[in-house]
Parts: sequence; structure tokens; C-alpha cells
Amino acid sequence: MRFSVLIFALASLNFYAVSRILFRWPWALAHPGIAWTGALVFFLLQIACPFIGRRFFPAKKKSGVFTLVLNWASYGAFGLMSLLVMYGFATDLMNLGWKFASLPSETARIDGLTFVILAAITAASIIIGVGQAHLGPAVVRVDIPLKNLPEAFDGFTIAQVSDLHVGPTIRRRYTQNVVNIVNGLKPDLIALTGDFIDGTVPDLAPHVAPLADLRAPKGIFFVTGNHEYYWNAPEWVEEFKRLGARVLANEHEVIHRHGGAIVIAGVTDYSTRGTGWRDASSPQKALADAPAGLPRILLAHQPASYVEAQKAGADLQLSGHSHAGQYFPFSLIIRFFQRFYKGLNRHENMWVYVNKGTGYWGPPLRLGVPAEITLITLRRES
Repeated sequence: MRFSVLIFALASLNFYAVSRILFRWPWALAHPGIAWTGALVFFLLQIACPFIGRRFFPAKKKSGVFTLVLNWASYGAFGLMSLLVMYGFATDLMNLGWKFASLPSETARIDGLTFVILAAITAASIIIGVGQAHLGPAVVRVDIPLKNLPEAFDGFTIAQVSDLHVGPTIRRRYTQNVVNIVNGLKPDLIALTGDFIDGTVPDLAPHVAPLADLRAPKGIFFVTGNHEYYWNAPEWVEEFKRLGARVLANEHEVIHRHGGAIVIAGVTDYSTRGTGWRDASSPQKALADAPAGLPRILLAHQPASYVEAQKAGADLQLSGHSHAGQYFPFSLIIRFFQRFYKGLNRHENMWVYVNKGTGYWGPPLRLGVPAEITLITLRRES
């Protein structure tokens, strides 16, 4: 039932998006059969990989150049549709305003003009968005002051990588580039804050393999995101352990340095709460019995964990999940769904840092929201 509702909703959005073009394009009006057949193919392409392929074909069959090209085409079409919906709605509003202010005889000219505007901004968005997505992540440097931070940890660095989403269009080369950038920063500790994959271990193991080369003297720590649970989380937990990461599932470790210490804790994804999952997300459990008086840093994929994290005594929460909207205009809308959706934020006496995502999910687009690797430097609170 959920699958059927989702397909119907997607089909409705496609009809709206495509109709904005076909009803304003003279050639399409003159050849409706060909135009609407093309629209149907456009819709089927969008569901070919994210829905039909994922649902009906085992991972071992998802390989080869053809599948890679199909993935790009399918997710690219999905991204194009989403932009057409948003821009189509905006141009409809603009068109409506123009018609109220103009003479009836000018209606055809106005429709033609809005068609040109819609086509131009959509094409520009696709070109810039795809280019920005595949430039790779930028390094964002941020200093965070923590109370009671030992002098030995003043200047301690944490490289945060989040939402890599290795899968249909992000492959080994992208992962290797991320590893090279992170190792080049020479961080003291590396935090991997979930949503690293979109596929099964047999399918994606070669493409996440470069993560085994990550190096940090105080360790590499990983927590699950919601996407790990879509693809057999227990298997991925074991794979990340094999890659050399310390997986924190509602637990913590004490990190020592030159006589000082801090606490690094991690929770399973926020979506596991109330599901009966054996290790359902619990900041309280993750920080239970942590030494008193030490700064506490919590790795939690979803920023929504901040309320329970603050109650549990965390001083800093590192999260991802939101992608900061990933591409315009969704980067403007995300703030209505997430209180904390990017950058450094404050909740009472706790900091929340939200990484914008090191990769991308779904459409290979990053328009106005560049991917990031965060280099966090801990500072003593003055």
C-alpha cells in the first residue's frame, strides 16, 4: 500500500511538472501523442532504479556499465522532476500575476515567456548542481569552546564525515577522494556520523573499502544513520568494524591525552526509538557511567536527538542527516522541518553541529549547498 501511494504521488508530481512544459510548448501541442509518450518514459525512468530496481532485483545483479548509466539517468531524472515542480509552481505564480496586470491579447506572449524562463532556470540549475555535486566536499573549519576542557585537549581536532551515501552514483573514486582529504587534515580523531551507504554489503563493499585507510591517532568512531537500517544495519555494523571503525551503539569511550581526558559517545539512529530494536537510540544509555566533570561529545546522526542529548549531559552533539536541503530551493524549505539543519547551533548549555553532508542522496545535485568535511577544533571555554 505504501509503495502504491508513493508511486501515485510521484506520478501526480510528474503530471504537474511535465504539463507546465507541454501546455506551453507549441511543438508539444501539435504532437500530443509523442509528447505524452516522452513524458511517460521520463516518469518510468525515475522509478527504474530507486523503486523498481531496489525492490525486485538482488544486489548481485546490480553491476556493470549499463546499471551505472541507468542509475545516473534515473536519479538525474528524479532531480530534474523535483526542480520542474518547484520552478513550475514559481513560474505559475508569476504567470498569474502577469495575466492580471496585462491585456487578454498578451496571454500567448506571456505563456511563451514563462516557458523560456522555466527552461532556462531549470537547465542552469541542473548544470551547476551536477557540477557542484562532483567537485567533491569542501573543508569547513570550526572552533568550538567547551567548558571544563582539559588544557591537553585545547586544539584537539575532530574530522567529521557524514551522509556519504555510497551507492548508485557515488562510488569508490569519490570515497577515496574523501579519505585523501581527511587524512591530509591529520585530525586527532575521526567521527563518521551515519548514512554512509545506499545498498547492501555485497554490492558496495568495494566502494566503501577506502575507508579502511582513514588514519587518526585517537581512533575512528562510527554511528548508524537511518539509511543503514534500510540495508541490513547489523551487516553494515560488522563491515565498519572490519574497516577499522569503533562502532558506538549507545555507548562511550574515554579518550586520554597528556594526562587529560574527554568522553566520546555515540547513539544508534533516532529512527530506532520505539521500534523494539535491541539497541534503540538512547543518549542516556550512551552517557551512563561516564566520568563526571569531563567534556562529553555525542555522535548522533539526526539533529533531533538534541533534546535527549542535553538531558543526558552532552556538551557537544555532532550530527548530519539534513544535507541542509542539498539543493536550491529545498535549501530554503529544510528549516521548516528541522530546527537545527546546518552549522553550529546552541541549545541551552549544549552545542549542536550539523554537517551538510559529505556526499548527496538521490539526485546527483548540490546547488548552493556544497558538500562538506568538517574539521572541528576544540577550544577551552574562556
